[in-house]
Amino acid sequence: MAIKTRSYSVDGKHEMTVDEFKRWLKKFEEDKDGKISKDELADAIRVSGGWFARRKSKYGIRSVDANANGFVDDNEIKNLAEFAEKHLNVRILH
Repeated sequence: MAIKTRSYSVDGKHEMTVDEFKRWLKKFEEDKDGKISKDELADAIRVSGGWFARRKSKYGIRSVDANANGFVDDNEIKNLAEFAEKHLNVRILH
């Protein structure tokens, strides 16, 4: 399940809006609890062709988890989108 977006930028990054990014992440949310766990994020990174998925997901959750509950919820998804731009070959269109 690769990242499906409408386009790629000149530098090869997948381009998507924040809403498209959220919908894509929801595909990996196995328990349907409304939050993205470290393991679910690792699956998304791995499927998108990313290396070191476990390490990146652990770092990503720690970096964007504002309430320190170990998950990314809807209030923190924008932070995760910013993390994805820096570390996961994604460009978020605003």
